Amino acid sequence: MDTRKRLQAMRRTAASQPAAAAASAEPVLPLQPDNPACMIGSGERCEHALVDRELNRLLFDYEQTIRSRFARIVPVLKRISALQHDELFTERAQQLARDQLGFELPQRVLDDAWVSGLDLRALHSHCIFNSLQLCVQTAPQEQTGWRQRLPLDENFLRGCGYHTVDISPCADGRLQGVKPYVLRMVPGPNVRVKAYAGALFDVEGDVADWAQREVERLSGAMADGERLNYLKIAIYHFSSSTPYAQGCAAHGSNDRQATESALQRLEQLREAIDRTFGRGAAPDILLLGMDTDLDALRIHLPDAFGDISPHRYIETAAIYRDTLGLPAQAARERLAEMVADVEAMGGWGQGQGRMHDGMRRLVLALAEANLSQIEYVIKHHTGRYAVIGHDEECIVAGEAVRVLQLRNLFYFAHLDTIEEGAHDMDVGIQIFRNLNVAHGLPVPVLVHFEYDSRIPDARERAVQRGQRVRAAIEQRYRDLAAQGLLSCVVAVSDRTGGECCSVVSDAAPAASH
Repeated sequence: MDTRKRLQAMRRTAASQPAAAAASAEPVLPLQPDNPACMIGSGERCEHALVDRELNRLLFDYEQTIRSRFARIVPVLKRISALQHDELFTERAQQLARDQLGFELPQRVLDDAWVSGLDLRALHSHCIFNSLQLCVQTAPQEQTGWRQRLPLDENFLRGCGYHTVDISPCADGRLQGVKPYVLRMVPGPNVRVKAYAGALFDVEGDVADWAQREVERLSGAMADGERLNYLKIAIYHFSSSTPYAQGCAAHGSNDRQATESALQRLEQLREAIDRTFGRGAAPDILLLGMDTDLDALRIHLPDAFGDISPHRYIETAAIYRDTLGLPAQAARERLAEMVADVEAMGGWGQGQGRMHDGMRRLVLALAEANLSQIEYVIKHHTGRYAVIGHDEECIVAGEAVRVLQLRNLFYFAHLDTIEEGAHDMDVGIQIFRNLNVAHGLPVPVLVHFEYDSRIPDARERAVQRGQRVRAAIEQRYRDLAAQGLLSCVVAVSDRTGGECCSVVSDAAPAASH
């Protein structure tokens, strides 16, 4: 056991209460001011020396490409609706769909329109699912530029001492672009994202994930594994402009509860692994808060024992303002000073000592990378997102579609069964009752699971699993299903091969080109 883990074990053995006390204490969570970190037209020159503007341009081009696919759906359907009594209706409707959306509409729905009217609900869901598939199919081309430029790649993370980074943000759609945009972290097999409502990840599931990677490390299957560790990150969120209405829905927009609950899960994971595998076995943990108005971060700094306090953090919006106008090297030095100042804070609830060098390197890199995202929001969204609340296109339930990475593209509920993920699904359905059902549109739910093609019949089992979850969702929300206000399809992906988000045959047809 290395020195750092011995210190952690000694700390938790000698004093089992401080972490719990810190988690239960009321944290000091000052809200951001009403104004963003910097506003165009404010008289400030909002160009920070540490910002990668070329990466911002590439990310914005990608965002515009994805947004435009979904923004076209309603105008195209309105035009098609106006044509439904035209003698050449089906031909003209399909031509419009091909030209404007990139795929065809279900022929049966168009052919039956003369009898009972056009089923616009079915067409809307079809368009949402097929647009998602287009995003998946074109991702290799559309994401190449910005993926290659993201600063926090696997080599960097290994340099910080981590073979695996497991991230659990809230399932809220505003956090679905957190990896490439907010954290500027390269998506990959060793950077995992599993979202849960309120960032309340499944402790037992995470213990199993950690154990699997630990077996790989100890068996020698992992290069340089003897010096590398596992890192678990939880990300809660809040709204600086509308804290009591646009915060985390799973916590009733209670920022203190969101912070403490995420921290409690991290501590439970650490305790579970220590109790099961021995003191000092637990991985490193990191707690992040995200202001979804600005995409700015609150980074809680672990102490020398790996313990985290809700009181001890840096805020990147303040760092952006404080270092704006400084040369790059001076800005980095000032950032390091601000981190050191927080680490030097003593007293009850503030932690003891400085975090280890690898964690500090990661924290500094996360803070610096997030400055680019703050400026991204300044330049491309006038300093604060126009839609500060929910604006998702659909719900993804089951396992994440790894290549879909964009704010408010979907609400994600990580689950194995509907019973286990009921809370997450309930939150998502409530969001879509307001977004879609209130306007007569169905709730689109993509049930997605991965399989390993190296294992015989794995795909068939993944499909059956998806079908069971879909049936359970339709049963749980049978009021919506009975009214035609719930649309579920099943899709599968091969985690070791080329198939990605293929809709199974009894669901909506795949997108065509």
